[in-house]
Amino acid sequence: MDRRQRRTRTAIFKSFSALLSEKPYAKITIQDIIDLANIGRSTFYAHFQTKECLLEEMCGELFDHIIEGVMNDDLPSDSDAHETINGHDPVFCHLLQHIAANTNHTRDLLTSDSSDIFLRFFKQSLDKLIESYLLKNNKLRGQVPESFLVNHISGSFVEMVQWWVRNGMKETPEELDRYFHAVISNII
Repeated sequence: MDRRQRRTRTAIFKSFSALLSEKPYAKITIQDIIDLANIGRSTFYAHFQTKECLLEEMCGELFDHIIEGVMNDDLPSDSDAHETINGHDPVFCHLLQHIAANTNHTRDLLTSDSSDIFLRFFKQSLDKLIESYLLKNNKLRGQVPESFLVNHISGSFVEMVQWWVRNGMKETPEELDRYFHAVISNII
């Protein structure tokens, strides 16, 4: 993809994000997106077949970006070496910091009228992170299926984020991370 295509794609994503923070996904039209992005209809379709394809790719890029940032934030791959924040791995705290900072409108998207769509993608991304990164040495290995643990941890995290945002984000990311680890410490 050349620079011009990347700029156009970025403009489409930014316009779509802005519209999603204003109105429900179902009420956004492709015309709304192309008007705000200042591009033509054929340019939009050169990048995305449908509005649904745009949504899927935007969520994928957004959450993959955050998850990759967490995984590649100069953290060693050995889980024992990660114990740097309150005696545990800083991965969840890093995610919470992204949400608090509203990186790439993450918080806006997770709390918009279309949040169910984004929460599903967020949970799928968390599932991948937990599977590949956090459950290497889980304390319940062999006692419960790993897929159950992944679902339990990622579902709890997503629900916690929703609770946090609905209650005005009074806790710092570090405090919330400490609460979350207190609850899941018997698992990982």
